[in-house]
Amino acid sequence: MKPTTVGIGLAKSVFEVHGVDEHGKVLVKKQLRREQMATFFVNVPPCLIGMEACASAHHWAGKLVAIGHTVRLMAPQFVESYVKTNKRRRRRRC
Repeated sequence: MKPTTVGIGLAKSVFEVHGVDEHGKVLVKKQLRREQMATFFVNVPPCLIGMEACASAHHWAGKLVAIGHTVRLMAPQFVESYVKTNKRRRRRRC
């Protein structure tokens, strides 16, 4: 599995991970618990990771950069366009 881009949805205990290759084909779509995150990304080759900027995002960005990944944090108002449902998401703190 060699995803080139991975998106992470951060939450308190369960994170959503969605990875695609250079052609946009979905390679990984799974839920990870907090303790599984570091182990999962150690086994993934270095890639671009995008996530919503919040307090815990800075913590995870530091850990993922130390592993060798490139991390891009997005402002919450720009993440809203990636949500595919018609439901408006309430702003929450990570």
